[in-house]
Amino acid sequence: MLEKIDLSFQTDHKTYKREMEPLEARLTALQQQIKDYKIPVLIVFEGWSASGKGTFISKVLNPLDPRYFNVHTLDKPSESSILRPFLWRYAVSLPSKGRISIYDKSWHRLNLPEGQRKWKLTQKAKDEFFYDVNAFEEQLAVDGILVIKLFLHISRDEQKRRFKELIKTPDTAWRVDEDDWRQNEEYDIYLKRFERMIQESNTGISKWSVIEANDKNYATIKIFKVIINKIEEEMNRRLSVQRVQPEITVKPVEPPEVSILSSVALDKTISKASYKEKLAHYQRKMSELGFKLYTKRRSVVMVYEGWDAAGKGGNIKRMTQELDPRGYEVVPISAPTQDELIHHYLWRFWNKIPKDGHFGIFDRSWYGRVMVERIEGFCTLEEWQRAYKEINDFERHLHNHGVIIFKFWVHIDKDEQLARFEARQQDPLKQYKITEEDWRNREKWDLYEKAVDEMLFRTNTEYAPWLVVESNDKKYARIKTLEAVTAKLERMLQ
Repeated sequence: MLEKIDLSFQTDHKTYKREMEPLEARLTALQQQIKDYKIPVLIVFEGWSASGKGTFISKVLNPLDPRYFNVHTLDKPSESSILRPFLWRYAVSLPSKGRISIYDKSWHRLNLPEGQRKWKLTQKAKDEFFYDVNAFEEQLAVDGILVIKLFLHISRDEQKRRFKELIKTPDTAWRVDEDDWRQNEEYDIYLKRFERMIQESNTGISKWSVIEANDKNYATIKIFKVIINKIEEEMNRRLSVQRVQPEITVKPVEPPEVSILSSVALDKTISKASYKEKLAHYQRKMSELGFKLYTKRRSVVMVYEGWDAAGKGGNIKRMTQELDPRGYEVVPISAPTQDELIHHYLWRFWNKIPKDGHFGIFDRSWYGRVMVERIEGFCTLEEWQRAYKEINDFERHLHNHGVIIFKFWVHIDKDEQLARFEARQQDPLKQYKITEEDWRNREKWDLYEKAVDEMLFRTNTEYAPWLVVESNDKKYARIKTLEAVTAKLERMLQ
């Protein structure tokens, strides 16, 4: 495909000046509309070394209000980035509603040889690279983020000429390194790699625009036209009376015929003596495994979901009691802040993904999307229904990086919950734990039970399975989770 593109297009300076003036004015006006309609825009500049990414980004920024855009240079990864799944640093810098984020280079180039050398991707991440990328871009698009992907294409001769110009002076020579020269020497090989990159990630929901960039005047005009057209198309789509949602690839799955939760026996208990002995044993193991996790450079994501008053907090406390406090973070999840609400709903969780060697323990999690947000109407029917696949893809990407995932549903029955609510109300030291919202949620027990059953059914995957934890006896629940975590960590960290 790329070798057939005509790179001889040129635009003289007079024509360039005449065409650019109205294009810049239009982009200025569109930025204001983006802000007014709260549309997040992500513009990706990708392409050959020396194809002019920095120059064209500057041209695009010139007519824009600097208060409402961010530029992210994403070439050399930081240590913090390398120690997390490769999409992490892109996910945490996503634009909020009404803002423009521009990426100088993108996640796509991590599949090139130099990208894989810098990032040291796991074999699983390499094998599933384009699945992860396409799933990520689909999540952004269906959530309303306008993704504009530009590939800057230049010829081998033009690239070599630009390299020679750059190395003439010390001020610019540093911009050309061994990888750049290798790219020029192996131009035909890289051409095929870029073609595969475009083909594999050129989906119906997120397409590439190839920019013929041998002539910078011609390329600048085309870049402006592509960006303007994409934004105008999105504006028209949003303003249309019959708004057409982007196509999503959700496969219908039949819900469980029998309630998963209703089949759980909640009469399991443990004696005080056995609890004390096993608690000390497993906590000692957790301490040892915590150090081993660090030396093996693996990470753990642990999700605690469950009924109000089910004992999640006490369970987490026993799980972490003997861990090195420098090696874990407990993330309590409550209602999203205003800043979180203007981002993609997974954004706040991406920000808390632990780096390799550490534990990230979530007291409630992204599963709120298919429980409380579903029940309380905080998201649309289409949003929570597609969230099952989005969550599975999110966890799959973590798994592909090597993250060890645990998911616990801490389960009690309705009578036990009532007893605990009443006990909290009578204890001055625990009254803060019981709120009017807890009582309101209890009135919707049957609705939540149905939502939980569907959640367990649709998101129970081989790489991130659920464990239902019987918690009418809190001590039994604590030992069950400790036993499950230590057994799996011992297998995974051999």
